[in-house]
Amino acid sequence: MVVRNPNLRWPVPKDLKRRLRGERVRDIRRRGKYLLFGFPRGHLLVHLGMSGRLTVVPASTAPRKHDHVDLVLDDGKALRFNDARRFGTVLWVDKPEEHALLRNLGLEPLDESFDGKALARRAKGRSVAVKQFLMNGNIVTGVGNIYASEALFRAGIHPARPAGRISAARWDRLARSIRTTLESAIDSGGSTLRDFVSAEGRPGYFQHRHAVYGREGKACPTCRAKIRCLRQGQRSTFFCPGCQK
Repeated sequence: MVVRNPNLRWPVPKDLKRRLRGERVRDIRRRGKYLLFGFPRGHLLVHLGMSGRLTVVPASTAPRKHDHVDLVLDDGKALRFNDARRFGTVLWVDKPEEHALLRNLGLEPLDESFDGKALARRAKGRSVAVKQFLMNGNIVTGVGNIYASEALFRAGIHPARPAGRISAARWDRLARSIRTTLESAIDSGGSTLRDFVSAEGRPGYFQHRHAVYGREGKACPTCRAKIRCLRQGQRSTFFCPGCQK
């Protein structure tokens, strides 16, 4: 373990190098936007923040300006954490399910248990707009601004509709749309609007498949009405007034 700059969103633990020396990674999984590297005595928790990235490089590769942490592997390579803005996180967690950053996370949209019934239960009696409901990480994890707009378009639901006023059938359709949207985005390598690239350094291409996001004033691909934009919670929301009710 090499820590060049411990001053991330939260300080990298001082004893991390000692904890990881000689240990083997047992598994790697994701919870929300957090990565969990499982070791025999605990977990390394990593969050990429707004600009962070992980790449596999030869351990001898000279570090760049924002290469803050290396997880050195026994094959001569290193998993290198780069983060220009330092909003990312590298922490040690004994019990992930009890950690403050993880214990209140919501539904995982790619899990088999994610469906319209699960969403409807959480939406019952709530007046919050459905787009903001979907972007609440304590309700659903991993549905950001782009994918919420795109999923709501696919489901034909207006982003300002109160979450508690959506029928069971429409929740079923929205759950399927969220899953389809995320799977399509993963297949396309994500959306590169500024500087996002994959672990291999390649940009994503899902932005070329956006139906509504970033297309204000352009024709809806379904009904040809002009895409509109509204502000919700300081974020831009794009929708089709013809297709989404």
